[in-house]
Amino acid sequence: MENDVQTNVRVIQEYDDEIDLRELFGVLWAGKIKILAITAVFAVASVIYALSVPNQYKATALLAPAQSSGGGLSGALGQLGGLASLAGVSIGGGESSEAQIAQEIMKSWSFIEGFIADNDLAVEVFAAEGWSKGSNTLKINDDAYDVEKKEWLIEDVDTGELRPPTSWKLFESFSERLAVSEDKISGLVSVSIEYYSPQMAKQWLDMYVAAINAHMQQRQVAKVTNNINYLQAQIEKTAIAEMQEVFYTIIEEQIKSKMLAEASPDYAFVAVSPSMVPEEKSQPKRALICILGTLLGGMLSVLWVLVIHYAKIDEALLSKRFKFDVIQSLVVSQYAQAVAVVKAKLKK
Repeated sequence: MENDVQTNVRVIQEYDDEIDLRELFGVLWAGKIKILAITAVFAVASVIYALSVPNQYKATALLAPAQSSGGGLSGALGQLGGLASLAGVSIGGGESSEAQIAQEIMKSWSFIEGFIADNDLAVEVFAAEGWSKGSNTLKINDDAYDVEKKEWLIEDVDTGELRPPTSWKLFESFSERLAVSEDKISGLVSVSIEYYSPQMAKQWLDMYVAAINAHMQQRQVAKVTNNINYLQAQIEKTAIAEMQEVFYTIIEEQIKSKMLAEASPDYAFVAVSPSMVPEEKSQPKRALICILGTLLGGMLSVLWVLVIHYAKIDEALLSKRFKFDVIQSLVVSQYAQAVAVVKAKLKK
């Protein structure tokens, strides 16, 4: 009897662990209405969401690092490089490194902060949430900025006062729209800005490239000016005529370098392919959003139907096991009593 009981328990366990494909298909077919309904809800929600996301347009420019030829000033500076180094002066010549520095500056917090402040773009960067093609105007978030009063409506968490967005928030918002990448083979730099208005995307990109060129130009002019001042101070300190002559020669080339920098509007980058007003949106990918939303709804609905079905089976099996355990305990108890009675009679 005990062997029969163990066999029955093992049969129930094997039945519990097995998954019949026909049964699985039957469960899905029985729950097809629920699956279709949930999938349809997700599909409609995906369409509504896709249509509610505003279009964005990406303006892109392809830039080349501005490099001088090997002759002329560059050649003269190269010849004087050793003497300048001995004098403690850097006279440049590393165009590629300057281009890499310019790329890092373009993505830096301080440069982006200055660009937004200089062009008064805080509202457009942080508070805009769309663009009206018919009127060619931006849609401003009323919860963030009051257009009529020209006041920010962002509440400070600590003080509760209304204040403009922080410098970091502006940097984050602009960085999400900016992309800077370099082709390692050709050395060309691709810069793009994505925004709600295609015209403003191009305008911002042109302004941004002009800003980095101006920044690198001012940086070089300040560097050369410091070199000239340093060399003039060294001339006053030395009485050796040969050294003074060397210093004067280096100063002359530094002045030429300064004049060249001041006369070059495209100091850091030259546009190989200038930016154009984009005619097609870059995002959102509405078809992809709808497809992924529908697939997600289908998978979740199938999972939900299966979980509900097998949860009910587990509950039924637990109930059967409980009843079986009760019967088993009763049978075992009666069997033990019968064995005890037989043993007692045998002893007599």
